This record gives sequence, C-alpha cells and structure tokens, in this order.
Amino acid sequence: MSNQIEQLVEYFRSSNYIVVLTGAGVSTESGIPDFRSPKSGLWNKYSPEIVEIDYFMRYPEAFYKFLLDGIRDTFNAKPNFTHYFLGKYEKKGKIKSIITQNIDGLHQKGGSEKVLELHGNMRKAICMKCGKKFKTEEIIKYYKEKNEAPKCSCGGIIKPDVVFFGEMLPTDTLNEAFSEAERCDLFISLGSSLVVTPAALLPHRAKETGSKLAIINLQNTPLDRDADIVINEKVSYILKQLDRKLENV
Repeated sequence: MSNQIEQLVEYFRSSNYIVVLTGAGVSTESGIPDFRSPKSGLWNKYSPEIVEIDYFMRYPEAFYKFLLDGIRDTFNAKPNFTHYFLGKYEKKGKIKSIITQNIDGLHQKGGSEKVLELHGNMRKAICMKCGKKFKTEEIIKYYKEKNEAPKCSCGGIIKPDVVFFGEMLPTDTLNEAFSEAERCDLFISLGSSLVVTPAALLPHRAKETGSKLAIINLQNTPLDRDADIVINEKVSYILKQLDRKLENV
C-alpha cells in the first residue's frame, strides 16, 4: 500500500486539474448509513421501493417514516476529515470540483464550493406542483406533529429535493460533471462502489480523455482494472497520510 500512496502523492503534486467523485463511503465516516453494505446497509432493513418515485407518490407517509427512522442522522451529521481535506485542497487550487453521489450537504460544510450534487440535497425540499422550496427539517417536524405527509399551500406533495429511483438526474449538473471528467488530469473516486450509473461512467470518461484514475474504496469496484491506483482502505485513513506527505514538501 505504501507504494500506492507514494504514487498518489506524485500524481496529486503533478496534476493541474483534479476532479473528485465521492460516494457513500465518505459519508459513513460521519455516521450516515449507506444503502448497500452487506450488513449495515439500509437495504437490509428497508425495501428499495421506498425511494421509488411512483411508490412515493402513492404512499408519501411511508417515505417520511423511513426518513425519520432510517436516515434522520443525516441532519445531525458533521463533516469528517475527508470533507475538510477536499475543502482545503480546493482552496489551494489543486482540486477543481467535487462530484458527489451523496445528498447530505457535508462537502459544503467542509469548505468545498464547487460541488456538483448528482442526486440532489436532502436538506432541501420542494413542492412537486408549484416548485416552492422548503427546508426538509421543517417538513419532518410537520410530519411528526401531524402524522401525515406534508403538503404545500397549493395542495402539492412536498418531497426532499433528491433524485428518487425513476427520476432523471438534473441534466445541467450531469453535463457539467462529464465536462469536468473530460477536463481533469487526475480523477479520484472516493468511497463509491461505482455500480450506479451514470456516476460510474465518469471515471471511464476521464480515462478516455487522458486522465489518471485513482480509486479508494473499502471494497473492490467494477472499474478497478481500469485504474492507475486502487487502494482498498478507509478513505480518511488514506487521505490523512496523503495530507501529511503533501505538507512535508
């Protein structure tokens, strides 16, 4: 592993345009459960249909119960070392953008400004009829008090401003993500299983346009064979070592 870390240090120092993709493995270190882990993932306890848009439209109360029981920790979570590391090196001009599959808003809290949220942001909510915006915590409070799914004054159903199964990803954000992948000379994937498309296509696009590819994830991914560096370890553990070596120039 030490050779891989040294190689990552070399790539990081020599690169002019670094783009980072982050997945659930970054958020789990802030106490937010992921969906697919064999033992601790949410899909071991809940059916994935709970976040299908058609199911939500029919049974919104079921989703809000899931929100309270399953992912309430999202709203109390704090950034971890990885979030602060990415914010730090964005400010230094090394990291140009963060593309994230996460919906917790922790990258912004950790100091990153150029964050492309492919799946939206759980902290925001929107009326599906008129488009009025809300804070998700406010509508959760409504659900707890009334025990019914919150509705807008126009009568529309309010949902967290995240992409459910069966919904399209935001086109502008996705296009910008692919543009960033094409521009970078180092693409780093952190804590992503790289099985969910179209996010999993971004590392491919980066490699096709000449970028180096580094993957840091606890488990193997389908793209490991295409990567220049693969490290199966906790993200923060590796980034702490990377940070120390980068500071000791």
